[in-house]
Amino acid sequence: MKYFGAHVSAAGGVENAPLNAEKIGATAFALFTKNQRQWSAAPLKPSSIGAFEANCRAGGYAPGVVLPHDSYLINLGHPKDEELKKSRAAFLDEMRRCEQLGLDRLNFHPGSDLGLIGADRCLRLVAESIDWALERTRGVTAVVENTAGQGSNVGYSFEQLATILSLVKDQSRVGVCIDTCHAFAAGYDLTSDEACERTFDEFDRTVGFRYLRGMHLNDSMKPLGSRVDRHRNLGDGFLGMTVFRFIARDKRFDDIPLILETPDESRWPAEIELLKSFEKEG
Repeated sequence: MKYFGAHVSAAGGVENAPLNAEKIGATAFALFTKNQRQWSAAPLKPSSIGAFEANCRAGGYAPGVVLPHDSYLINLGHPKDEELKKSRAAFLDEMRRCEQLGLDRLNFHPGSDLGLIGADRCLRLVAESIDWALERTRGVTAVVENTAGQGSNVGYSFEQLATILSLVKDQSRVGVCIDTCHAFAAGYDLTSDEACERTFDEFDRTVGFRYLRGMHLNDSMKPLGSRVDRHRNLGDGFLGMTVFRFIARDKRFDDIPLILETPDESRWPAEIELLKSFEKEG
């Protein structure tokens, strides 16, 4: 079964996220558990934690269909020691928030070498950061998201994702999230059924579907291989509809959160219904 949703607002408290997901007809959702543009935040209140769990139960949202995202400030491959320590501490706080909320995964961007240490060293630092956080938490999987390869960001190729995974000690608590816009911008063609087959077969050979813990479904404002991360609503960009129909009909993408991050939120209910209709075609 497919679980389609969007990255919904948690304004006013995390307990509002499942309510906002229900309003758009989502069967999955993503959220920030704190302000994504600040390093620190007040601890979660017991009342918010209880209300979040109750609202998830009422809406039918099991932990496996919720994909929390960490702060955009965190860089687990930062080349400077003090900044790396700060990122690791913030990431640990995010992991612990997921623990408190009864969630089983945390989605994050791997990081950037800032042009100072090279991709190989950066990838190793990301894996070491994941190990550090996993040793201090329980039950939450670290889910690495592919990037578009913009600037000095790492994690844009399936090979780089596989490298990170291979270096993590606890293989049971690491996974990946594939963003369709990022993959396309990084040079993976997804514009035809044949191209989707080739790309996802390559993903399976290089990374493995067993590690797939979620997806972000976004069209791309920029063309194939642009290395530019700019999302568009489904069908409005260079990707078109083929890849979204392909994912909705392919059972390899069952039982994980499939999350919209498209810019026009007013279209989310219609996009979710469209994705559900694609699934029925299969």
